[in-house]
Amino acid sequence: MKKRHLLAPSALLAFAMALTGCVVPESQSGASSEPGSDSLTIACGAMEDLCQKWTEEFSASTGIHATYVRLSSGETVARLDSAKDNPEFDVWHGGPVDGYGAAVEKGLIEAYDSPSAAEIPDKYKDPGHHWTGVYVGVLGFCSNSAVLDQLGVDIPDSWDDLTDPALKGQISTAHPSTSGTAFTTLWTQVTLRGGEDEGLDYMKKMHNNVLQYTKSGTAPGQIAGRGEVGVGLVFSHDCVKYAEEGMKDLVVSFPQEGTGYEIGGVALIKNSKNSDAAKKYIDWAISADAQNIGQTVGSYQLLTNPNAKANDKMVDLDAVTLLDYDFAKASAAKPALTARFDEEIAAKPRE
Repeated sequence: MKKRHLLAPSALLAFAMALTGCVVPESQSGASSEPGSDSLTIACGAMEDLCQKWTEEFSASTGIHATYVRLSSGETVARLDSAKDNPEFDVWHGGPVDGYGAAVEKGLIEAYDSPSAAEIPDKYKDPGHHWTGVYVGVLGFCSNSAVLDQLGVDIPDSWDDLTDPALKGQISTAHPSTSGTAFTTLWTQVTLRGGEDEGLDYMKKMHNNVLQYTKSGTAPGQIAGRGEVGVGLVFSHDCVKYAEEGMKDLVVSFPQEGTGYEIGGVALIKNSKNSDAAKKYIDWAISADAQNIGQTVGSYQLLTNPNAKANDKMVDLDAVTLLDYDFAKASAAKPALTARFDEEIAAKPRE
């Protein structure tokens, strides 16, 4: 009879967590927590498969062991703030930089002027070197054409289309307190309509048609793809990804009066235990080779490095009206504005 070799409980835990991309506690993994150690942990705001590919490729190219936790922007700021003196993360990678700005205001991000950032245009970088942009995404409508056909509703091409009573319960969007995508939607209305009160007034009208507010900004695209709603509000590259993966009824469109956009960033967490490894990761993430990884897993954001590869599945900016989106102003307004959204909109019943 052959003997079976059983793993110890601690080894089983490490193996299971490695499969999910989670972080193995240092007390059980034996990883060093000294600054400059050859390991690091990333708070990742991109799609799960892209987060995994980034960490795999970085580890393979540098020998530095990298793990990640996939979090929305609001979750990242909350977790960094709750453990600011002993952060669980070393790097934040992916997600709109207005969330990074909120983290800077709370003293959660450390300035780092990466030598790789010299290649990136100034419009995609924080002047204080707290973050560097690695991709750009444009906010759009991710519509299920089959559902809209059944409703007798055209593919939307205006924000006002989303207030049509025929779309009651047919819109999915994330919550701006947890999702950078959803906050982009909110700040887009503030910008487009000339003020916070006016922007919230629009969101109140759209609220009547919202089926649910999700935690993740990418989820509305999946909800629309499954036919649970007619329209999801997401960055357009997410809709393209879901359509490519088999949700064939999905169609991307943009509001003709203008829309907001994101700069997806990378930043060094203040008080990182592994700051040397974290800086190496940031240098790598800014590079053209690292930015090109997104296309290998169906993520077609526009890329900020001029040497990165373009792809015809990326949004054509000449065909979209972009608003003058002030990221610094959005970051400063975010805490109070999302609190108002909670109180004045999310907590209210639909009419």
